[in-house]
Amino acid sequence: MRELPDELPEEDAAAVLHTLPLPLPANNYPVVFAPDQLPEAASVTRPSYPFHETPIPDFRPEDGRKLTGPVTLGDWLRARGTLDVTVDLDDARQAEFRFEFTGLVPDSLYTVMSLRAKDLDPDAPTRPGPLGVPNVFVTDEHGTASYRAVLPNPFPDPALPGANRIISVVVLWQSYQQNYGGAIGHFGLGGDIHAQLKLPDPSFDEFLTTD
Repeated sequence: MRELPDELPEEDAAAVLHTLPLPLPANNYPVVFAPDQLPEAASVTRPSYPFHETPIPDFRPEDGRKLTGPVTLGDWLRARGTLDVTVDLDDARQAEFRFEFTGLVPDSLYTVMSLRAKDLDPDAPTRPGPLGVPNVFVTDEHGTASYRAVLPNPFPDPALPGANRIISVVVLWQSYQQNYGGAIGHFGLGGDIHAQLKLPDPSFDEFLTTD
């Protein structure tokens, strides 16, 4: 392991990205991401794969895999996104999230994850969930896409019992080109979901919604 410089040398920019092997090495996060679909996720063993060679379930060559070339670190770091959040002051029971993206991996399946305050609770973390269901978008051949979701009461008063506000959003590239419904993935970050964009700090303090 080493820290990468802000300006990547050509050798680092050309590094081909891979999934992590399963079970995830050095995983200290106790939450199962898909308890109904795969409650024993930690028992699955798989090697690491280059992103463009990750084995898509039930795929046949004649089906036409879209991503066929390596994804490099330089490619990955070109991703950019904007997010607009709107809460109707006359009816603050929901909030709308609108995203625009450029520079993502072309012709690929992505999902958007919500990160809530208690998802990072070291004593009793809650399970991270989708930002809307379905939380899916597909990039075009240039890596461009948009996404929209409306969520009920995503920013409750933090003083209320049980309040679990959204504090960030994460844009995930799906290496197995699958969506998991109400789960963000089966195995976790680096295994089958790969965080490409994220707000740098906890956000949305200015918003308040009600149920």
